Amino acid sequence: MKKDAQKRHQEVIDMIEKLSEATASERASTISRHHSWSSSSSDSISMLPSEPKIFHGRESELSDILHLFNTGIPRIAILGAGGMGKTSLARAVLHHPDIMARYVQNRFFVACNSAMTGIELANLIGSHLGLKPGKNLTQAVLQYFANNPPSLLILDELETLWEPASSRANIEELLSLLTGITMRGAEQPAKVLWTRPFLRTLQPLDQQAARLTFADIADSGHSLEEVDQILCLTDNMPLAISLLAHLADTEGCSSVLSHWENEKTSLISEGFDKRSNLDMSISLSLSSPRIQSIPHSQELVSLLAMLPDGLTDVDLIQSKLPLENILKCKTTLKSTALAYIDEHKRLKVLMPIREYLQQHQPPGDHLVQSLFKYFQEMLAFYAVYMGAQSISSTVPQLKSNHTNIQNVLQWGLKQKQPTLSNSIYCVCYFSQFSTINMQVQTPLMGQIQDLLPQLNDHRLKAYFLIESMRLWRYYPISDAETLASQVVELFKDFDDPDLKCVLSV
Repeated sequence: MKKDAQKRHQEVIDMIEKLSEATASERASTISRHHSWSSSSSDSISMLPSEPKIFHGRESELSDILHLFNTGIPRIAILGAGGMGKTSLARAVLHHPDIMARYVQNRFFVACNSAMTGIELANLIGSHLGLKPGKNLTQAVLQYFANNPPSLLILDELETLWEPASSRANIEELLSLLTGITMRGAEQPAKVLWTRPFLRTLQPLDQQAARLTFADIADSGHSLEEVDQILCLTDNMPLAISLLAHLADTEGCSSVLSHWENEKTSLISEGFDKRSNLDMSISLSLSSPRIQSIPHSQELVSLLAMLPDGLTDVDLIQSKLPLENILKCKTTLKSTALAYIDEHKRLKVLMPIREYLQQHQPPGDHLVQSLFKYFQEMLAFYAVYMGAQSISSTVPQLKSNHTNIQNVLQWGLKQKQPTLSNSIYCVCYFSQFSTINMQVQTPLMGQIQDLLPQLNDHRLKAYFLIESMRLWRYYPISDAETLASQVVELFKDFDDPDLKCVLSV
């Protein structure tokens, strides 16, 4: 028996050496299952994942969790988008000195992604506890926790089980009797008396924590400017930072930035699991049962991907997007953490998710067209009543959507008539707004010159040329006289006294 135990111990050591740090939670589950299923005894070797070696920016959340443990026996849900560091935070809790002292050997970490039903989850937990295998270990698991000293049980990736409506009730019933959970999303399972105050959904790291994380992986020999450029691509999402930092460590920041322009998120999506493949992590969130059950939520997140400024509830409603129950779609995106509400109460999507969606799931033209009409009406209203008191509420709205408008107008310049002509007018209005209110020149004006030959609308051509001339107040124009001559020539083909007055001014 002693020789058998030594042999099993060596097998476990060999397995540990072969498995990487990147799949720590899978390792815990794999080793426990391997031993439980290959042995007829009730002995268990439930290996815990290691403490995270790189852990920055989650000190506040860790402190909040530890505080909850001081209030009794807590039931805690760590929620957040895929790649936001939920598992790392759970592992930090698992290895905190206070937790180790309190629970000693009674700490269990179960990766739930291999279970499909409540019974399978109970059996998986039972294998970690060292229970004798059986068809349904639910009661045995509950009895184990009732008869043994207090234990810490962490259920990682529980969303795999909880998401499907068919299994949700059974899972929630089991959860009501169990404890700590990490799962992607921002919605807690019902039927569980969660310890208050609830943990806030994990947000991206602050800039300093993101820099420290990058430096721990890629060393500190990179220029801060290039590091910040790379971090800008990640929106400080921990998984994206980690993957790009590893790439920068071998290729250098300049090379990573250059490759990103062509490859986007696929540059860091060659791994075989969601902890080493950003595209896979995002795809899992997009294919969750909650998203699938509200089809228009997928369309909304695709549209948000081209809108870096995000949208307010006012924008969502007034734009009249052809999506049923749009506020429910918004709630679904928030609950799955595919979108979040920023400090200005705008619904946004993180940069890595935006890049993935633009490449793999761009929004339909019918959606963008609705948003185009919404911005078109605002810009036209501004152009007519520029300087009047009546546009006092329109200016802040245009400012808060500035990058959104630029992206939507960029789309419009690639469309056929009549959208193309409407887009050119809007670009001119947008140019007026940008130079006066934001002291910037939109690059879209430079794209219109090449489109003029395909237009038969002489008034539109004249309007564009006049707007180009008006920019001389803000930016030097070398060929103003040539532009004026072209406009005068165009006036021969149509009569518009108001536009002629603008030229005279």
